[in-house]
Amino acid sequence: MHISEGVLSPAVLAGGAALAAVGTAIGLKKLDYEAIPRVAILSAAFFVATLIHVPIGPVAEHLVLNGLMGLLLGWLAVPAILIALFLQALLFQFGGLTSLGVNTVTMAAPAVICFYVFRPLLRRGGVLAMVAAFACGASAIIMSGLLVALALLLTGEGFLQVAGMVLVAHIPVMIIEGIITLFVFLFLKKVNPEMLEGVYA
Repeated sequence: MHISEGVLSPAVLAGGAALAAVGTAIGLKKLDYEAIPRVAILSAAFFVATLIHVPIGPVAEHLVLNGLMGLLLGWLAVPAILIALFLQALLFQFGGLTSLGVNTVTMAAPAVICFYVFRPLLRRGGVLAMVAAFACGASAIIMSGLLVALALLLTGEGFLQVAGMVLVAHIPVMIIEGIITLFVFLFLKKVNPEMLEGVYA
């Protein structure tokens, strides 16, 4: 899901940077002292998960966990993802500093959207909440893939084939992330429901 330096057009980079700045500002405004450890832990989990790449053809697959981050953090997922991506670009040259805004939007926007879409269903409990937790993790990957494809297409039609490959290659990741999000949701609900305060607030 990381878009490298020198791939996107200046207009797409500028738009991504502007959207990331707005999302980060909203997230920081909602950040309170008690939430800082939770944001830090999830930012670190995102950092590690997205470092482990499995090459599949012309693309490399990795966990993203943005659906899970959205479920647990809401708007706070934006600064958490931004920090992790910044450190990856700085330390490991994954993505890049010029594409940092676009990469943040492609991973954080689905997290926030999933939070608001699936929160009402997660509150209901039972089987519906389990389905919603799975769908939260899976649909976040779909949306991220679509946003990456959109960023490539807005840069030029020459990226059409690559955009299609990105979407198809992330189908296995979508299923895996749905399962992970479901199990983490059930685990936290049982042993540490305070972590889900954003869902039930």
